[in-house]
Amino acid sequence: MLPLDGITVVSLEQAVAGPFATRQLADLGARVIKIERTGAGDFARGYDRTVLGESSYFVWLNRSKESVALDLKDARGRQIVSRLVAGSDVFLQNLAPGACKRLGFDNSSLAHDHPSLIVCSLSGYGSDGPWADRKAYDLLVQSEVGLLSLTGTEQSVAKVGVSIADIAAGMYAFSAILASLYQRAVTGRGSLIDLSMFEALSEWIGAQMYYTMYSGAQPQRTGADHATIAPYGPFVTSDGKTVVIAIQNDREWESFCKNVLTDEQLVTDERFADNPARSHNREALRKLIEDRLRALSGSEVEDLLADAGIATAEVNLVEQFLRHPVLSGRNRWRKVETPRGVVTALVPPGIPVGAEPVMGPVPAVGQHTEAVLAELGLSDQDIGALKADGVVSVPSARSAGGGR
Repeated sequence: MLPLDGITVVSLEQAVAGPFATRQLADLGARVIKIERTGAGDFARGYDRTVLGESSYFVWLNRSKESVALDLKDARGRQIVSRLVAGSDVFLQNLAPGACKRLGFDNSSLAHDHPSLIVCSLSGYGSDGPWADRKAYDLLVQSEVGLLSLTGTEQSVAKVGVSIADIAAGMYAFSAILASLYQRAVTGRGSLIDLSMFEALSEWIGAQMYYTMYSGAQPQRTGADHATIAPYGPFVTSDGKTVVIAIQNDREWESFCKNVLTDEQLVTDERFADNPARSHNREALRKLIEDRLRALSGSEVEDLLADAGIATAEVNLVEQFLRHPVLSGRNRWRKVETPRGVVTALVPPGIPVGAEPVMGPVPAVGQHTEAVLAELGLSDQDIGALKADGVVSVPSARSAGGGR
């Protein structure tokens, strides 16, 4: 048994944040019914075609879900969602600002009609406030919270290379839903979760917020170096290998000086006496480290760091990450079906030891429409009429994958 066996989630979701939250619920055993637009479905399906013709984002975020394709502009489509919600434990939506309310699925109405339902609303800037109606995408939120002023170098800003605002919001939605399920088990009552990408990512820059608030100046953009800890970043060895060195405290600094830099006098050098001093004098510090490493190969540096108890890493490409010994050594790979074939997927983190996560197929648009409608008691004739009117859609035989 998985922790969320028996929990049903209905999701009006798209893109990344909402699907990331619900896929993690599905990993833990929840049944996730994903409502998609008839025809094209979730627009993330069209981001790229790199995974056997499917979108890399969609394959990552939507395994183990049931896809029901509905035209929500039609009252009959909305009625189907209402019936599904009435039998569910969790309702999540991350549609454009105001869209869910126009469809009749606003937070207050759902909470009033279904007291035990957990309602999670994901938005860019919150469901109220001065920016409630403003559209938000990952890069825009990275910009608004100041993250782009912290990444890159002094010469050029750089976005984080993954959808960090979406992922942050999806993670908080996931954890908030889990907490709400526990609360409901105790009280019998549901919860309303109003969560924004802006607030999620604001939390993630908390250290930089406090640094700026109380120092009067924000951390500088320092590329791959840490902005407030030194030495903490990449260094090039004599054979051109890049080694990342991370020193967190004065004990490690002393060991680094003695065993890697082979200069114990640096331990008492006032320029490097503690981390604030080392960070302030980072250019002088970098030069002396680089001078030492120019005489050593990458493997020699790594051996010295290991002997000194200093944390280190290599700057891997994604292709190198795919062959990482930690993934194979901890049995982290599984096979997952998609509408166009089997792909390799990573086991999600945090699954209870001894349990196997749900890693079901990635659905085609509307793949489960007929089965779910039949569960609601609709006859073949009723379903046929809805299909004929374009209120629901099912995939063609070519695009349909395996069921859950």
